[in-house]
Amino acid sequence: MIRALYCAADGTACQALDMSQVPNRLRDETGVLWVDFMGEPPSVDEPILREVFGFHPLAVDDALRETHVPKLDDWGQYLYLVLHSLIYDDNNGNEPIGTVELDIFLGPNYLVTHHDRPVAALDRAWDLVQRDERHARAGTERVLYLLVDELVGSYMPVLEALEDTIDAIEDVIFGDPGPKMVERIFTLKRSLLRLRRIIAPEREVLNKLARDNYAVVRPASRVFFRDVYDHLVRMYDITESLRDLVSGALDTYLSVINNRMNEVMKTLTVITTLFMPLSFLTGFFGMNFFQPVASLPAWTNVPAFLIALSIMALTPIGMFLWMRRRAWM
Repeated sequence: MIRALYCAADGTACQALDMSQVPNRLRDETGVLWVDFMGEPPSVDEPILREVFGFHPLAVDDALRETHVPKLDDWGQYLYLVLHSLIYDDNNGNEPIGTVELDIFLGPNYLVTHHDRPVAALDRAWDLVQRDERHARAGTERVLYLLVDELVGSYMPVLEALEDTIDAIEDVIFGDPGPKMVERIFTLKRSLLRLRRIIAPEREVLNKLARDNYAVVRPASRVFFRDVYDHLVRMYDITESLRDLVSGALDTYLSVINNRMNEVMKTLTVITTLFMPLSFLTGFFGMNFFQPVASLPAWTNVPAFLIALSIMALTPIGMFLWMRRRAWM
């Protein structure tokens, strides 16, 4: 799907365009043109990007391949940016966080976006520009700010969902942790590492937009990008805190498992210790109360049998009380 939106400089409402109208509107330097490519094959996108907009082949090749971390390239008359949208799916146990690469070309009077899957933040920004032409009247960099602000704002629900998941894991750890808990914790660690690899480069991209000199970004608009940069700095700190919480949850889980193992070993040791004297007694006497070959009636009569039973009954009880007194249990 390819859609185009044009906002004239006279303050009239923004209007949707056909692709046949894009070249004429592109030559109008007073208005703002936004063209969005979504899910189209490279054979359709590449001719438009190279011939209509005149983008460099290397920049077009980068835009058509989803293999890049967030970055910013200055091509003089336009900027090429790579940002990422986050998708959180808690039902996906292997990788709950997914990403959608968003490629952006920012020119003096146009904004071109390219993505293979829907991006909710972009759709919200598109609706805002379409409803209120004042966003576009301030220039293409202000439309870019609106898009980036919506994109970065969509990260916070993902961070909150991860924090809730970590809290739930901590509750389970102190309750009844199962064998799959380690797998879930390591999945969270991978997700947070992936999130860090996205937020950290994007933070540098916004830092460049807020501080460096670019031909298509007016100095008065840099303060808006500095605001988004501050949000990313805060989110990066939150991500680091969540990583510490996950590491702490893993250490807590291992401690709980070790404590439980120690309790199990302690119980087994107590049982073995209590029955060890009984094994000695039964082995020594043979527990043979029938008439022996030798003439030893005193060892096989009823009083001897009762005495042996009393010793076997009282010995573990005495050892149990002795171990309790020594605080071994």
